[in-house]
Order: sequence, then C-alpha cells, then structure tokens
Amino acid sequence: MKSIKIVLVIVASVFGAFHATAQERSIQEIHSMMVYNFMKYVNWPPASNSGDFVIGVLGESKVHETLNKWYGTKSKGSQKIVIKKFSSTEEIVDCHVLYIGKSKSGGFDEVQSKLAGKSTLVITDRSGMGKKGSGINFKTVNGKLKFELNQEAISSANLKVSSQLTGMAILI
Repeated sequence: MKSIKIVLVIVASVFGAFHATAQERSIQEIHSMMVYNFMKYVNWPPASNSGDFVIGVLGESKVHETLNKWYGTKSKGSQKIVIKKFSSTEEIVDCHVLYIGKSKSGGFDEVQSKLAGKSTLVITDRSGMGKKGSGINFKTVNGKLKFELNQEAISSANLKVSSQLTGMAILI
C-alpha cells in the first residue's frame, strides 16, 4: 500500500511538473500568438486581399522564428501567410502586419513615415508607443500582459477592428 502511494506521488509530481512547463511560455511566444490572433479581428481594405498576407518583424528574432514555425504554413482566408524578418527600417517592404520589438522601437518615427498611407497594422512592445501612433502596443499592467489600441492609428491605416478586440483593449 505504501509503495502504491509513493508511485502515485511520483506520477503526480511528474505530471504536475510537465503541466507547469507546458503552461509557461516566453514573452516572445505570447506576443507571436497574440499577433496571429489580432489578425482575426482586423479587416483590411479589399485591395489588400490579394497576394500573400505578409507579417513583418523588425528586430525580435525569437518572435520571427516563432511566428514562422507556428504560422508560416497557414493562410488568412485565401492568402498564404508569409513571415518576413527585417533587420532595419530600410528593409521594410509592404506588409499587412508589422511587429516592432523593443530593440528597434527607436526607429518608430522612420517606420511611421515609411508606412504612411498604407494599410499596415503596426504592433509594438514599448511603453508610450501606443500614444505615439502604434495601432496596438503591448503593455504590462499589474503584472499582466495587456494591449493598447490606438483607434486613430487604426483608422489612418484604413483598417477596421472588431468590437470584440476593442472591448479587450486599453483604448487610446
């Protein structure tokens, strides 16, 4: 009887450790999942619905790798999803979504100029970037990851966001 209890304790410990590890994700993985899920709640103008659906990543190699690994073979409607990595603002070409990591947020003004008039959802991860003009900006509030939604930036990009996404956001 005692040996059965010991085995059960060991099994419970192993399962618990496995379960805890499976629940822990890096911030890059969480950002990647959220970027992908944001796409489901945003509508691009009809002119953007042909060719590949391009997600660009400026900086953050781990976000690029995760997006490519998890979503690089998926589609958005009839469009094949293509994940592109940009090392500098000069490399940025047309994309539907552009994720700018903290390390590259210093070039935000240049990115904003380059994307002016284009239907690109810009997603950032640095305090103050939402107010500066990012469409969506990740923010930690009371130890929890949240996101800001800049409605003016979204409108300027000729994008429409569902009320479901708006309802979850911190509106700017």
